[in-house]
Amino acid sequence: MQSITIETLVAAPTEKAWDYYTLPEHITQWNFADPSWHCPNAENDLRVGGKYKARMEAKDGSFGFDFEATYTEVSEQKKIGYVLGDDRKVHIFFQPQGDSTHVKIIFDAEDQNSLELQKNGWQAILDNFAQYTESN
Repeated sequence: MQSITIETLVAAPTEKAWDYYTLPEHITQWNFADPSWHCPNAENDLRVGGKYKARMEAKDGSFGFDFEATYTEVSEQKKIGYVLGDDRKVHIFFQPQGDSTHVKIIFDAEDQNSLELQKNGWQAILDNFAQYTESN
């Protein structure tokens, strides 16, 4: 299985970046790849064996899906690992860089969409996260 890496530098301390990435009240504000979509609800039990669930929907109601995962690793303000329902693995790294935080995500690609489409979609969501975190 091929993996894809995306990353961004968030102009925020690691503690804030971690909280904005993991707390449901923040996840719903940034977890979508395009402005025509939204994340109306999110649940997060951030512990090994805990579940993550985010509802992603087109704002016009034409399409939606639940993004669900089970945590395999949680290292506070450093690393998150989880496995998706189809057994693909995702690893998220938080690295302090002065007053900023470098966030890197490595995820196993799925075989229904092109690698470029997957990378661009996940990167757009990560960019939304960075923009939201920096502006709040």
